[in-house]
Amino acid sequence: MAMILTPEQQSMLSGDKGETMAKVMKTLVMYGETFGAEKMVPVSAGYGHLVTSFGLSVMKPVYALMEQFIESGVLSGQKFTADPRPLDKKVPKNLLQDLFFHVMYSKQEEYEKQLQALGLLSEDSFTCACYLDQVGNTPRKGDVLSWAESSAVVYANSVLGARCNRNSGILELFGSIAGCVPYFGLLTDEGRKATWVVDVRTTKKPEAQILGSAIGMKVMEDVPFIRGLSNYIGTKLDDDATAYLKDFGAATASNGAVGLYHIEHLTPEAVELGESLIAPNAKTYIIDDAELERVKTSYPVMWKDPDAQAKLCFVGCPHLSLKQLHDWTAALSQALAQAGRAKVAMPTVFTSPVAVQREFEKTSDYQTLKDMGVVVSYICPLMYMNNPLCGKMPVVTNSNKLRTYTTARYHTDAEILELLSKGVN
Repeated sequence: MAMILTPEQQSMLSGDKGETMAKVMKTLVMYGETFGAEKMVPVSAGYGHLVTSFGLSVMKPVYALMEQFIESGVLSGQKFTADPRPLDKKVPKNLLQDLFFHVMYSKQEEYEKQLQALGLLSEDSFTCACYLDQVGNTPRKGDVLSWAESSAVVYANSVLGARCNRNSGILELFGSIAGCVPYFGLLTDEGRKATWVVDVRTTKKPEAQILGSAIGMKVMEDVPFIRGLSNYIGTKLDDDATAYLKDFGAATASNGAVGLYHIEHLTPEAVELGESLIAPNAKTYIIDDAELERVKTSYPVMWKDPDAQAKLCFVGCPHLSLKQLHDWTAALSQALAQAGRAKVAMPTVFTSPVAVQREFEKTSDYQTLKDMGVVVSYICPLMYMNNPLCGKMPVVTNSNKLRTYTTARYHTDAEILELLSKGVN
């Protein structure tokens, strides 16, 4: 192998720790050499994260691989969290959909047992927002990670200052098992330089989902350095700013392939290094009100009947933070009162990690939200929507990620409140 390995890594590759571990290392080495990596670096102490959390009946090779790991004793070197579950009895569905889900995800229970045997942090450690404080998988600045979930990778790199490439599903588990990952891309100082400068010149605070979408579609997998945004969201990474960046980053990662962004005066590396992060000959992208409106109006409506009345609303993709649950409760309560309604105009699901929900349930807002007819769930909206039956439903969302990957129709937060309080598209 051309890659330089430590004696311990070479020992694993040579089969000294068994055939299965040798295959894990060989896969990681081949992966690294594909991208020109010259060495492996250790993953940091802490937790991994697995994107493949759903027990689809067709994923037989995955279950066979997991069983091989378990039987050979090759377990994850770190505990890990996983993306959200695809099923929750509380989420509205008709009988046909319910039957379809149980066939589609028939391996869910069995698969979760495998994940627990491999090193799942806890039986409820399922969320795409694993970095939230209540979940307990929050990397530190400079930590090297082996993750794949795109919205978590971009958040960890950008907001937390950790280092992680956009890995593929299952491959990220290999890094946690071996305890090392190939050194290339966003793990390197050079790979974290910005090749785009984005100037935000809007007249008001941009909608996080639309701004992220615009930047993602423009820069694709490149790294942007964003000026002007801190004028609207501040220069401190408080609860409001991190919630904004969570949703903004998810849109850059799904509408494009952004794994890292820098925001002037706000994100850790931008505060520390400033414009020295900008690579020579970086391109420029100016975003004003007209550009955001152009991007928003370009979204296609995937419903069979574009004029249909919405039948379901999802808020929380990525999962909502505790602050967002409280903010949405207050905003929805006010909107319903102004409209003279007690309950939302359509079935509505707010998604959030189990650990966050437990904290939320201790407050009066939880009962207020229930009284308004909103279901709080740990489900993955994307996994709910990604099937022929639900794909035909007219579903609305404030998530650009969910809009991108499914037939759900995007609306801004203000438009969602209008829909929920007045029931008109």
